Amino acid sequence: MMMRNWRNRRCSLVVSLFFCAVSHATEIKSIAILSPEPGTDFGWNQQGIDAAKAAGAKEGVKVMVAENLGYGDVRPTMRDLIDDGAQLLIAHASGYNQAAPEIGLQSKVAVAVTDSPASLKAGKVADYTVSGHEGAYLAGALAATMTRSGTLGIVVSGEPPSWNAQSNAFIRGARATKPGVNIRYAVIGPAAYSDAAGGKRVTASVIAAGADIIFGQGNGSSFGMLQAVETAKAADGGKVYFIDVVGDKSKIDKGNLLSSVLWNLTPVFTAMISDLKADKYGSHNYSTSLADGSISLLKTSHIPDDVWQKVNQVKEQIIAGKIKIPAQYDAKSLHDLLNAGKS
Repeated sequence: MMMRNWRNRRCSLVVSLFFCAVSHATEIKSIAILSPEPGTDFGWNQQGIDAAKAAGAKEGVKVMVAENLGYGDVRPTMRDLIDDGAQLLIAHASGYNQAAPEIGLQSKVAVAVTDSPASLKAGKVADYTVSGHEGAYLAGALAATMTRSGTLGIVVSGEPPSWNAQSNAFIRGARATKPGVNIRYAVIGPAAYSDAAGGKRVTASVIAAGADIIFGQGNGSSFGMLQAVETAKAADGGKVYFIDVVGDKSKIDKGNLLSSVLWNLTPVFTAMISDLKADKYGSHNYSTSLADGSISLLKTSHIPDDVWQKVNQVKEQIIAGKIKIPAQYDAKSLHDLLNAGKS
């Protein structure tokens, strides 16, 4: 009788623990992502939307997409998405960093912001400041190896944390590969993310200053950068190459796309949904790296095999921790690094 009672108590304990564990899981049915531009830019907006859809499919969660919203007041759209059942708002633009937490707090819905790590708040807000700095270091090594003029250009649509970190790492990778390489740095405007005309104009000026490879970071403005590269000639009369970021523009390449620092946000958004289900959301921010495949460098036919082999050797050293690359998001560190290389 005592043995039977003990077994019954043990079974009751196991059943209780099981149901307690289940009760702590949250059922997530729907999330939403908001982007300022259309999800067809081969860049930030498309990568975010495609990654959210992929993460939703993996986790069995419906994904609502609100795209081409611009940078104005998106609060009404956020409220509508919450009314439609969104249990997580992915605010896919740093310009939404004030509105998203505000609406999330009012509605008691979790939000994800970008370029704002200090916004972390348990159960409410998490940041996914994406840094492709490890990939940008590789891009710098690639560019320094392949430049004919010894001058590289960096053109950016602004100086948000992600761009700053990548520009910084690109310079480090280039200088480590070819000491004395010249860097021409130009900013289209304070927030010229969709300014294609400005991208073309500024990139043309950097090419005129001697750059034969351009590292461009710009969202929509990158199409203008690519146009400039396609229509210009380097100082030696040869081809100018372009290294892009975030997405893959190979489908529209006319022979000038050398590579791209690719961002894959699917692991990031998948982890968000998983944490939300486990009631762990807001316990940490989210990052990207070469090691988990969320950051990589695009291989195109313009890169010789022996050069690509050298770049991959650098990649392995980064993953192994033999090469340390600081993630410096502030503009001051970037400009200090630029000035340190001037004669």
